[in-house]
Amino acid sequence: MKINRLEPYNQLPPLPPNVEIETKQVIKKAVSSHRHLAELKGIAKTIPNQSILINSLTLQEARSSSEIENVITTNDKLYQAFSSSQKSIDPQTKEVLRYRKALWSGFNHLRKRPLFTTNLFIKLFQIIKQTEEGIRTTHGTRISDGREGIIYSPPEGEGLIRGKLKNLEKFIHSDEDSIDPLVKLALIHYQFEAIHPFTDGNGRTGRIMNVLYLVFKNLIDLPILYLSQYIIKNKAEYYRLLRSVTFNNEWETWIMYMLDAVEKTSMTTKEKTIGIRNQFNQTLEKARNELPEYIYSKELIELLFEQPYCKIKFLVDKGIAKRQTAATYLDELEKIGILQKKRVGKENLYLNIKLFELLKS
Repeated sequence: MKINRLEPYNQLPPLPPNVEIETKQVIKKAVSSHRHLAELKGIAKTIPNQSILINSLTLQEARSSSEIENVITTNDKLYQAFSSSQKSIDPQTKEVLRYRKALWSGFNHLRKRPLFTTNLFIKLFQIIKQTEEGIRTTHGTRISDGREGIIYSPPEGEGLIRGKLKNLEKFIHSDEDSIDPLVKLALIHYQFEAIHPFTDGNGRTGRIMNVLYLVFKNLIDLPILYLSQYIIKNKAEYYRLLRSVTFNNEWETWIMYMLDAVEKTSMTTKEKTIGIRNQFNQTLEKARNELPEYIYSKELIELLFEQPYCKIKFLVDKGIAKRQTAATYLDELEKIGILQKKRVGKENLYLNIKLFELLKS
């Protein structure tokens, strides 16, 4: 069937596709992707405090995923805003922080109730866009790439969109199709983007669903594998392959792209995780050797790695020290070169220099 890019794609077929999707090439790539993902899962377990990975890597994903939609902020602005109590945060940084909040909300939701539902999709979208809107009800939604003009027109009509999302829910939870879960991830991501259920934020919502699905299938324990950086580096290919599925039913190249994204991202995340672990151990040793005994504790060093910036309140909240003593601890850590003090608004923040360098690389 020839598809008119100017007309709503109300005939978007349900999943699974009516073509061979697990070709020899796809199966071979899936095996490799699973191996690297399993290695990441194992390495992540060696980090003593799992908050170290969750906080630092989710902020990186929030920034990268938002960057795909041209919502740009810097690492430093983002980390400062996450840690400080300042209210004068620029709109783009606020939007990136909302992405992180949505991701965390979705992760907690699935831990309590392991189900992907339309209501969960709506909740993620509402947090990202800070809105009370739900499923798109307006007509005339068109997607343009700015060069070729309109490249795709998603389905229209709230009832029709909800029906397609219901099929997607059923496909996500079905085990009868016996499709490899990583291959299934590629199918799910395409379908959600093609349905395009919201007025905005569809890409970010879909990318949150990617990592939540991996957790849901127990392929990783924590929401730490993010494909956004891979997509940024291969952005033109990402959109080209999505269109190839829509207009030419070319599933294999799209699935291979997503499998490669999982594999390459698993490798880089594993390297980053090992780097964080090694830097943590080096910092622990440096603090043990150079700090006064009454200050040094493993709990204090773990706190410094939960996010790049620390402040007095964090030590107080953890029960590590009272306010005045906490200030002394952080100043001593600055003296031995582990932290760097920065004035942000009315408070002092302390940057973990090595961690910041590691995360931005």
